[in-house]
Amino acid sequence: MATLKDVSQCVLDGELDEVKALVQQLVDDGVDPITIINDGLIAGMNIVAPLFKSGEMFVPEVMESADTMNEGMKLLKPLITDGDIPSKGKIIIGTVNGDLHDIGKNLLVMMVESRGYTVVDLGVDIKEEDFVAAVKKHKPDIVGMSSLLTTTMMKMQSTIKQLVKDGVRDQVKVIIGGAPITQEFADDIGADGYSEDASTAVELCDRMMIA
Repeated sequence: MATLKDVSQCVLDGELDEVKALVQQLVDDGVDPITIINDGLIAGMNIVAPLFKSGEMFVPEVMESADTMNEGMKLLKPLITDGDIPSKGKIIIGTVNGDLHDIGKNLLVMMVESRGYTVVDLGVDIKEEDFVAAVKKHKPDIVGMSSLLTTTMMKMQSTIKQLVKDGVRDQVKVIIGGAPITQEFADDIGADGYSEDASTAVELCDRMMIA
């Protein structure tokens, strides 16, 4: 008989095919879909996050775990309504204009979604005005920007300036990250927060939501 602990272990181990069978079995056994999500799928990702932060898991393994969680979610989403899962907040995430790197961004998207956030992934090479348009459209709590190049990191500053110019800067918290980014740089350009990796970025989002 499948258990919620089995589902969590599947997520931890990145076992895509097995998680679908286990989730379906729990559904057939009458287990509440929200319980499967919280105590099975998300519980598994909550084990992954600290292991990644401590260096015991690496990016490919974390992405496998996140993919596994998402496979389980695909089976459960048709069984629930949007209002059944309370969102911790809404986050817009994108890699800045001129930068096509997306591995770190994609990892962050998966990890914040697993922690209960609603995420709007804008993708890569996002212009300043497109960040502004997304803020106006989606009304997020947090805007996350990524840059992996020293040649594009100043786009973070110009995006913040554009948010100010269009009158929406005070409506959101802005967090930034990426290989060349530092806390000092974040302070200099007027960002609200900086994180060195996806795991600590999730913790940063949690702090931003209660600030």
